[in-house]
Amino acid sequence: MTPGPIATGKKKIAFPRVADYSGVFRYWVEQCLDQTYILQPKCTHHTLEVGARYSPDSVCTPFKTALGSMIEALDLGADTLVMSHGLCRLGYYGELMEQILRDLGYQFEFVNFAAYSTGRSKDLLKGVKQLAPKMKAARFLTHVMDGVKMCAYIDDITSKYYQNCGFDPSGTYRAAFKRFLRAMDMVHSRPEIDEAYREASYAFAQAPLDKPERPLRVGVVGEFFTVMDAFSNLDLEQTLADMGVEVHRWMNVSNRIFHYPGEKNLNVEIRDLCTYEMGPTSTATIWAARKYARRGFDGLIHVKSAGCTPEIDVMPVLQTIGREEKIPILYLTYDVQTGEAGLMTRLEAFYDMLAMRKEVL
Repeated sequence: MTPGPIATGKKKIAFPRVADYSGVFRYWVEQCLDQTYILQPKCTHHTLEVGARYSPDSVCTPFKTALGSMIEALDLGADTLVMSHGLCRLGYYGELMEQILRDLGYQFEFVNFAAYSTGRSKDLLKGVKQLAPKMKAARFLTHVMDGVKMCAYIDDITSKYYQNCGFDPSGTYRAAFKRFLRAMDMVHSRPEIDEAYREASYAFAQAPLDKPERPLRVGVVGEFFTVMDAFSNLDLEQTLADMGVEVHRWMNVSNRIFHYPGEKNLNVEIRDLCTYEMGPTSTATIWAARKYARRGFDGLIHVKSAGCTPEIDVMPVLQTIGREEKIPILYLTYDVQTGEAGLMTRLEAFYDMLAMRKEVL
């Protein structure tokens, strides 16, 4: 059994792993709240299998991954779990997860921010106060903004990485990206955050790229969690990049949470396709797909987890975009049984089709 953290009198807080943002959560817990963060290992098939074992069959795949991640955190000594709110079934995840974990016999404190998502800042702070009753507002606000900047840096470096790493024979991009993510998991101050970003940006700028003038460009759109999380989408973006594709993905934490232009603003550009708001990431999926198509991208890939109703509703609209803009679209749905071999076959066929189409056009 893995030993738990040394007793410090502080809460031992954990949050389900999401893409490459665990360093941000750790920074917020340790620097904003002055508590201990339990960083569980990266998600594996074991994580998903454990989560699926105790989940209802009807829930979407991110629920199962998040539940498995919480179980791993509790086994590592976490005594406080945090769950976010959301606009789809994510808003119900917390209550259901808490009941499942208590039925399994775990003892813990549970802070479910869905209970505080009234739209009023003072209510949101009640949830934060539950985590750290003696929290000082000035310290909290300063480090919250540091964490927001971390998200912006992670999203910027990640975007540049997948657009260019497939054309870097020296491996400089891959090495610099790994160093950057490791640094984000360990930083303790804003100067360290800025330095890690500068180092990664400099390494990228110095890398000798062997990139054609008009590489294949693919836009990846879809459901918030699965499209960002490399484990959940079986490393889709890296696989495409390794084929020699310039990969673009608008959906990330910075764009969707901190700098989101709003459903109504996005709807202005797609009102002929989308009369009403369709859910958490649906409008953004349609908007980004049309944007990529009209910028001359060679193909689109739509990513969703099994059972994601908002993204299922998007698919007929994407078919309209594909037909009107004359752009091929590959639809990928992920669940517990999704295998790498089947995914690779579909991606290789899609790549070959795009390459032949580009040559003819």
